[in-house]
Amino acid sequence: MLTHSRVITSRLGLVLLSSLTVAAAAGPERDPVPTDPPGAVHGDRDSSPLMSFLTRDYLLGDWGGLRSSLSRHGVDFEFLYLASMPWNLSGGIQPEGAYQGALLMALDLDSERLLGYEGGTLHSGSLWLHGEEHFSDNHIGDLNKVNLIDFPNSFRLWELWYEQKFLADRVSLRFGQMVVDRDFIVPEFYNSIASVTFLNQTFFYPTMAFNLWDVPGFPSGHHGLASTPYGTPGVRLRVDPTDQLYVQAGVYDGLPDTGSSGTRVNLNQNEGALIYFEFGIRMNQRTNDTGLPGNLKFGGYYHTDDFLDNYAYITTGSPSYHSGNYGAYFLVDQVLYREVGKNDPAGQGLVGFFRVAVAPSDRNLAQFGVDGGLVYKGLIPKRDYDTFGVAWSYLEMSHDISRGQRDVNAFFPGYFPAIADYEAVVEANYRAQLSAWWALEASVQRPMHPGGSAAIPDAWVFSLMSTLRF
Repeated sequence: MLTHSRVITSRLGLVLLSSLTVAAAAGPERDPVPTDPPGAVHGDRDSSPLMSFLTRDYLLGDWGGLRSSLSRHGVDFEFLYLASMPWNLSGGIQPEGAYQGALLMALDLDSERLLGYEGGTLHSGSLWLHGEEHFSDNHIGDLNKVNLIDFPNSFRLWELWYEQKFLADRVSLRFGQMVVDRDFIVPEFYNSIASVTFLNQTFFYPTMAFNLWDVPGFPSGHHGLASTPYGTPGVRLRVDPTDQLYVQAGVYDGLPDTGSSGTRVNLNQNEGALIYFEFGIRMNQRTNDTGLPGNLKFGGYYHTDDFLDNYAYITTGSPSYHSGNYGAYFLVDQVLYREVGKNDPAGQGLVGFFRVAVAPSDRNLAQFGVDGGLVYKGLIPKRDYDTFGVAWSYLEMSHDISRGQRDVNAFFPGYFPAIADYEAVVEANYRAQLSAWWALEASVQRPMHPGGSAAIPDAWVFSLMSTLRF
């Protein structure tokens, strides 16, 4: 039951998608897109047509001045294409490779430039997902998902929301079609559109958050997680009382639309609601601060639907329910070393991150998760925008599930040939910024105990991903 279920849905890295928002809402500053050719020596530009082509922000340039003209009037848009080729080299379910692609489209309307009043942003985003479906489910069996864009094929609405800021941007209210991973459990320093560092999905949004989906093999409930690409109607309020502190809360529909269009709206009491809360401390991020910047984030969530009791269902087959589900998390990401200084446009240096999350064992697939990693930008001389990263994750399965499996085996030996214990993964990734609009990255991953037990052999996975901005 803890193998390659498709119930634990795939999801796209939140920071990559967040970076598409040109008129960004309240939140962290994004790393700048390179304006120097990767590998060029600052101050020694080549003004040839080739260098001009490589250093412009988009593959198709300014569209004959149309992009700049629209932006001056408050209309900004992005097109981003990701082409990914993961290979299961050994272990897992089946050694084989695949192609998966995603076209991301985003549009932002700025109220001040467009209509003359401050603080408003209308954002819309959609995705075209194509290629082989369910790579991890068919070839690896892992819960974490080794490929960033491992989704069912569809052309779907991702987001459609409006945000209004008040009181000198200290308060912001956002409502519409939304996803949780734009606002909560968000690391700020090791990923952006300029340096997507890891391809395993758990390093973008932790697998622990997906406890809100059904346990594989259990009857379906009316609950889930509003995570990319599955948005739901919701509202989020954020308050920044000082430059160092913020608090935010969001309420979302309890069951996202996982169909092919993403346009279903079905608000009713059967689906309940998902409530998120987060408190954050920002360190050394003001203009005059001289120390290394960092973030501390504390948060939690509560889902109002009923959830099956793990032990009771495994041992008796009869449903017994708990009212609601919840969890808590802690996140820290920190700049550890600056190679040049705070004004370096490439942001060269070393960044570290660490996350931990807990949830009750009696109603969740996993009860404890922890991950962390290190990312160095500009490790190779004259490759200022390239990144190299190493990360690891450990996911502990529910003790109520493993206890139930052992008790069943005591009466029916071998009924559960592998007892639920843990899933882990280690990833090393190098991203080469070949031009301002094109990046190529290579990833090596070692998924261990795929699916949360020893039933599936540990795997070795190699992936290549190309990213183009249009």
